[in-house]
Amino acid sequence: MLLRKIVAHARPSGRLALQSSAPVPGFTASWARSLRATALPCHGEYEMRDPDKPEDVVHLTVVARDGTRHEMQGKVGDNLLYLFHRWQRTDPDVSLEGACEASLACSTCHVVLSPEHFDRLPEPIEEEEDMLDLATCLTSTSRLGCQIVLTKELDGMEVTLPAYSRNYYVDGHVPEPH
Repeated sequence: MLLRKIVAHARPSGRLALQSSAPVPGFTASWARSLRATALPCHGEYEMRDPDKPEDVVHLTVVARDGTRHEMQGKVGDNLLYLFHRWQRTDPDVSLEGACEASLACSTCHVVLSPEHFDRLPEPIEEEEDMLDLATCLTSTSRLGCQIVLTKELDGMEVTLPAYSRNYYVDGHVPEPH
């Protein structure tokens, strides 16, 4: 049996409602039944949710640019950049720009990590190292926040924000996370 021309309508559940009209050669009805789609997550959507279980909580200490210490918490699987975007809504002292939205095209989410936790992270990929070459206030334990995904092994990590960062695209402009 040939599948008819498909018109797909997305439902809020993420499934597609299919309507058919003219037959389309090469596609069978069994293929149509297996067609599914899921809603695409927005950048940082996961990080905006609280942990489901207490064992997923990861505690962090953030040293702000002015030297003040802030106790924060995230959850296993959180991307550090997007977690900072969540925190900056309530505490502007702990903000990271993330101008390229985690596409490894800038160094505005540069952070300095405690040495013991730095060694627990996977090695940075070449693109991250290239962007770190452009970062200001670089140290031997510098990483890009957009490349750090929290795990239980990072519980207790100290994250220090560098004294300043430079956005080579529009220096002086600080975009709001969306």
